[in-house]
Amino acid sequence: MLMNRKHFLVGYKVLFAALGLTAIVTEITVGLSRGVFVPANFFSFFTVEANIFAALVLLASAFATMRNKSIMGLALLRGAATLYMITTGVVFGVLLSGYDPSLLTLVPWDNTVLHYIIPVAVLVDWLIDVPPRRIVFKRSLIWLVFPILYLIYSLIRGDAVGWYPYPFLNPAEGGYGKVFIVAIGIALMASFVAFLLASSTNNSLTGKPRLRSKK
Repeated sequence: MLMNRKHFLVGYKVLFAALGLTAIVTEITVGLSRGVFVPANFFSFFTVEANIFAALVLLASAFATMRNKSIMGLALLRGAATLYMITTGVVFGVLLSGYDPSLLTLVPWDNTVLHYIIPVAVLVDWLIDVPPRRIVFKRSLIWLVFPILYLIYSLIRGDAVGWYPYPFLNPAEGGYGKVFIVAIGIALMASFVAFLLASSTNNSLTGKPRLRSKK
């Protein structure tokens, strides 16, 4: 039974990592074929960065699961990937779903994969393979560093080159006040999700035995 569970988890992680990376590669390939691929812009989308990060973390997690290793650092990376993918899905659903999908992705199938399937798959991965060691909420706040840096980067680069990855980050769409309000809303949502993810690692809730982790 234990071996079957391990094989299932490894297969699940590898499958969705491959799916996410395939969607990213498809976007790049189609963009190149149409002559519209701009690397600096493409890799400035939070969706792209989050999906690449999530895929790499899934692969690392699959390798650790295959070798029966519990690594605290990997648990923190998994939590970060889960938070970023949930944020990707929620923000797309609330703020971007009304836009023409072709403005965000070149292939409709990729839009479904990157904004819907992978966020759900990564969350499910966290729920069915919760880290055996507790992550306290205070420690989970480190997950918010990247989104904050991303916001700063997007605003600085956007002002410099006249291009913003998302309409809600563009001050021309309503001023910096609107950008600030949206950013605060996303930050509060992300903080709440981080709290829930950290709370789910409490062994009294998961019922998992406490394992020794490797730094």
